[in-house]
Amino acid sequence: MKLKTHLKIDKSFSGEVLELGDGYAKLLLKTDERMVADEMGLIHGGFIFSLADFCAMATVNEPTVVLAQANMRFLKPVALGDELVAEGRLKSLEGRKRWVLVEVFREGEKVAEGEFLCVVPDRHVLSQKA
Repeated sequence: MKLKTHLKIDKSFSGEVLELGDGYAKLLLKTDERMVADEMGLIHGGFIFSLADFCAMATVNEPTVVLAQANMRFLKPVALGDELVAEGRLKSLEGRKRWVLVEVFREGEKVAEGEFLCVVPDRHVLSQKA
């Protein structure tokens, strides 16, 4: 399956797609110095969120998909050099709405998880501006 959404996203910040399937995506993010928040090497949570968000979008994999809502939980700290794997699974759909569960792992240990409400409009959201 080919990625059909978020084609211009900077994958060095949001993850590389490893696998795509019907209602499933798996991404890899290699943390680096640009993501560090402090002198101890803590990775800023925004980069972990970006990975999970992009994973949710890839799970839906529709060209016009957008994020409407997210509930993210950070379970463990992530440090410089950690490699994160995010797995997204479509949990339910209703009309244009898609609910996706994303789990983020470091060496098999869950470090974050989120529930994402994605919406698939008929047209790109920016083409719908009044």
